[in-house]
Amino acid sequence: MTAALLSVVILGFLLGMRHATDPDHVVAVTTIVSQQQSVVRAARTGALWGIGHTATILLVGGAIIVLKVQLSAIPARLGLSLEFAVAVMLVVLGLLTLAGSERRVVDSTARPLTVGFVHGLAGSAAVATLPQVALIPSPLWAACYLAVFGVGTIAGMMLITVSIAAPSVVATHRFAGLNHRLRVASGLASIAFGLFLAHRIGFVDGLFTAAPSWTPQ
Repeated sequence: MTAALLSVVILGFLLGMRHATDPDHVVAVTTIVSQQQSVVRAARTGALWGIGHTATILLVGGAIIVLKVQLSAIPARLGLSLEFAVAVMLVVLGLLTLAGSERRVVDSTARPLTVGFVHGLAGSAAVATLPQVALIPSPLWAACYLAVFGVGTIAGMMLITVSIAAPSVVATHRFAGLNHRLRVASGLASIAFGLFLAHRIGFVDGLFTAAPSWTPQ
């Protein structure tokens, strides 16, 4: 029994790393990391994003597990609203990146934490109701699974931020002015992707219609 539970926990770590590669996650951290001039700072940004994300997963996902909330019991409009918050956040993040100074963006600690927290809030229901979580009989072990999933997400996001920042650091040291152009490009990409998500969630998935349909992601 213990071996089986450990296997599930290890799977949680690997799935957490994969979870970090979701498109909205990558766009968000790319917007923050694209102007980093240090790989170490980029890894720190990824870790902060992962910590914010994991905190929400543990709080909200843990409550879902303890209260034994079924996915079908979560209103579709509530789930879509949380995902819509991610879309709005991406737009706001892009605007802040375009309007803010490079130093303020690079030195920000609250920004990656907040972005990770919002992403975690939107994804908590999906993580807490995964089939492998339902197979864990003990709420304590289920909470451990969420914690390990979060650690995997932190590790995955650190790898992503480093892989994004490394070429950028090399390029900006060779080409003057490239850092500013990367900041503008990442800000515009964040706004565009946020608007795309807002349209999909609001009208395709039905948040602003009479028949919303929600599939946790």
